[in-house]
Amino acid sequence: MNPEPKNNQTLQVSLPLLTSDIDGVGGTIKTIPADFVVEEIPQYEFSGEGTHVYAFVQKKSMSTQDMMNLVARHVGIRTLDVGYAGRKDARAITRQWISVEHIDPAKLAELESPKLKILDLTRHTNKLKVGHLKGNRFTIRLRNLNCPVQEAVPIATEIMEILATKGVPNYFGPQRFGYRGDSGLLGHAVIKKDTQDFFDVLLGKSELFGDDEFTEARQLYQQGLFEEAFYKWHSAFGDHRKALKTLIRLNGNTNRAFRQFDKRMLRLFVAAWQSNLFNRVLAARMPDIDTILDGDMAYKHANGASFCVEDAATEQPRCDVFDISPTGPLIGNRMTRLTGLAGEIEKPLLDAADLTEDDYKRLTKFGGVGGRRPLRFKPERTKIAAAEDEHGDYLELHFTLPSGCYATVLLQEITK
Repeated sequence: MNPEPKNNQTLQVSLPLLTSDIDGVGGTIKTIPADFVVEEIPQYEFSGEGTHVYAFVQKKSMSTQDMMNLVARHVGIRTLDVGYAGRKDARAITRQWISVEHIDPAKLAELESPKLKILDLTRHTNKLKVGHLKGNRFTIRLRNLNCPVQEAVPIATEIMEILATKGVPNYFGPQRFGYRGDSGLLGHAVIKKDTQDFFDVLLGKSELFGDDEFTEARQLYQQGLFEEAFYKWHSAFGDHRKALKTLIRLNGNTNRAFRQFDKRMLRLFVAAWQSNLFNRVLAARMPDIDTILDGDMAYKHANGASFCVEDAATEQPRCDVFDISPTGPLIGNRMTRLTGLAGEIEKPLLDAADLTEDDYKRLTKFGGVGGRRPLRFKPERTKIAAAEDEHGDYLELHFTLPSGCYATVLLQEITK
């Protein structure tokens, strides 16, 4: 099997930083779960009435999926019936809202777990869905800095001030692309309906990203030893193990096995492929993410609407005060293509994707309807301070980000 990807456009690229001329403070995050705290900001107020019980939960060192599985088992429903607005980091302390319909709130209140607490209960008239989220509040502690913590404060403050003025590059963070960064490759295989390549990337191609803890499992797959490969995957990687079981049962028929793969995961892979293409366009626009060009689709931060820029000079003052921002592509049928100078930058990268009409249909089938995403975001309520605890000195960062924006991207600007 050829370890090289069939389309280099699916590989992730090096993403330039906005503040690359300022040395970072270094540091590590998530030394302990309390070093990374995230709290959701709901998109709307809850009415206090309705058939849907809303619970504000705090989880520690637990994935959102595991949290929903635990809640579903406790109240006796399917995991699919647990509503949530967004997935949160597993290695962290996170607080988020979930919803469950037609249950006794007292039943939820009885849930006890070392990793999960119910902080509040209310009601609302509809199920909480992905995207019903205004933003997230972060409290993050950086330890093991490159310099004394008191020296790190002015450096981090200078960087944060630049990011608050010009904006943070709105890259999709590494967690979007899977533990070894191959989700975009999987999405490309889904769009191209190349089922052989899909399973080869998922289970094999050990050389593509270098050795990892499952290199032996991948090599066994590449040798056609599916059953032996199955036992080398950790039980936490259920999708990989299930895929191997299906291939064993279907005598390696990838077309039939693909039809039985988790559709939710396929949608995530397609979204990762779209995200990688967006990152490429954003990298091409760096560092001028605070500059509107003729032909841009500008994003209105007040309401999320977009409009075509006919005269960049007229619109630039609105961009200077963060009223609007240029956008990048989430490729799909609903995506508006740029014209003018903005289009000259974006078009070659979109054309390189080489999508056919059938590819666009599959994009839509798996949730890739398309749209535009702002090239930058503004951190709000920022605060930086030095502190210490029993684990030593640390730099504490407080900030609020809009929904869909990655704290890890902001952190990379500060840590380098």
